[in-house]
Amino acid sequence: MARRKSKAKQQEEFLQAVLGASFVFPSLLTYMVTSSLQIAGIVGGVCVVASICFMIHIANLKRERLKRSGIAEIDKMDGIQFEKYLGHLFRSQGYKAEVTQAAGDYGADLVLTKDSKRIVVQAKRYSKNVGLKAVQEVQGAIAHYRASSGWVVTNSDYTAQAFKLAKSNGVRLINRDELIEMLLQMKDKLSGAKSAATAEKKTSA
Repeated sequence: MARRKSKAKQQEEFLQAVLGASFVFPSLLTYMVTSSLQIAGIVGGVCVVASICFMIHIANLKRERLKRSGIAEIDKMDGIQFEKYLGHLFRSQGYKAEVTQAAGDYGADLVLTKDSKRIVVQAKRYSKNVGLKAVQEVQGAIAHYRASSGWVVTNSDYTAQAFKLAKSNGVRLINRDELIEMLLQMKDKLSGAKSAATAEKKTSA
C-alpha cells in the first residue's frame, strides 16, 4: 500500500502540471492558427513566464500562511510542550482538555471531553513519519479511558502501515496539513475575539 500523498505534495504536482500545460497548449494552438514555430514559441514562452510569476505568488502566500500558523515554533518544541500546546488548541475548539501525566499515561497524552463524549489523543512531535506504535497505543487508551474514539496528532505525517491500521480501527490521524488548518482557525478565532473586544472598548469609552 503506497503512502498517501500529502496535500502539499499534491499541490506541488498540480502546479508542475499547470506549468507544463501553460507552454504546450498555447504554443500548439498558436501554431495551428499561424503555422509559425517562432510565434508559437514566443507565445508559449510568455505563458510560461506568466505561470512562473503566478507560482511564485502562490509560494509567497503559502510561506506567509505557514508563518502565521506558528508551525515552525511547534517544530522546535519538545514532546511535553507540544502536548500542552495541543491542550490550548483543543480548548479553543470547545473541548475540555486534560494533559495526562508524562509517566503512566496508558497511551493517551491528552483526554478531551465534549458533548458527553471522551476522546483520547496521542501527541507525536516528530521530525519523521509516525508509525504503527502510536496507533496501537491510542487504541489501547480508548479501552483504558473508556473513550468513544482516539486520535493521533503530529506535526509530521504517517507511514502507510499507520494509515492502514488506523483505518481498520477507526482511529483519526491528524497530520501536519490538518494541524496547520487547525492552528490557523485558532489564530483567526483569537484575532476575531481581540478585535471584537477592542471595538467594544472603544464604543463604551
